[in-house]
Amino acid sequence: MVRTHKDLDVWQKAIDFVTRIYKSTDSFPNRENYGLTSQIRRSAVSIPSNIAEGAARKSPSEFRQFLYIALASASELETQLIIANNLEYLKDNESQTLIGELFSISRMLQGLIKSITK
Repeated sequence: MVRTHKDLDVWQKAIDFVTRIYKSTDSFPNRENYGLTSQIRRSAVSIPSNIAEGAARKSPSEFRQFLYIALASASELETQLIIANNLEYLKDNESQTLIGELFSISRMLQGLIKSITK
């Protein structure tokens, strides 16, 4: 039984992912502090934040809506990571690893959405 958002595996994985994103973007050029670095970090933080906010809502339909927002943030973040890779701010293997982790989180979100919908 889920008591809070902290009990959700997807939230825990998303929190760990945010930490990796912050570490990976530390090496971005300073000129990107208010650009791509900031956008990537905000998108990443949005994922567990929306899971937490949705879990605190009163109805399953509200929770589901916040999970869709988290899923949209994951799609936005994937695009930003591809751009960062194209600009060679990330190493190819680092980019692929992050996108793979993000894909896993997205699949977990989709599974949770399906389970709430039933």
